[in-house]
Amino acid sequence: MDSPLHRHRLIVPFGDTDASGWMHFPNVFRYVEAAEHEFLRVSGLLVFDRGQGGWPKVHVDCDYKRPLLTGDEIEVQVAVSRVGAAAVNWAFEVWKAGELSSSGSFVTVRVGPDGRPMEIDESTRTILLREGQG
Repeated sequence: MDSPLHRHRLIVPFGDTDASGWMHFPNVFRYVEAAEHEFLRVSGLLVFDRGQGGWPKVHVDCDYKRPLLTGDEIEVQVAVSRVGAAAVNWAFEVWKAGELSSSGSFVTVRVGPDGRPMEIDESTRTILLREGQG
């Protein structure tokens, strides 16, 4: 990922690891989602609103390269790679001490309050393209 749109730093909590002290694999998606939601909030976009809908994930993909352990300081980087009519493609990387720990992508779809896909409005598209592609 050449230019991340948003960087989210955290420390891997003990509760996110298994008995060996290694982070349990699905937790990377929680960290990535926290970075995505933080970006949406600081950009003035709603993550979810019962009256307006939200951005559920319809696809996720991750390659694990190095383990994360209890207490590791990590940085999650997310970027928008494409904005379609109703879907947004994102890329992410998780770094620890300058080394890539995991990378992947996910797709979110803009849905209305009825849970059905809806077109991404022009102002939201502009924010995602301007802010999201670094």
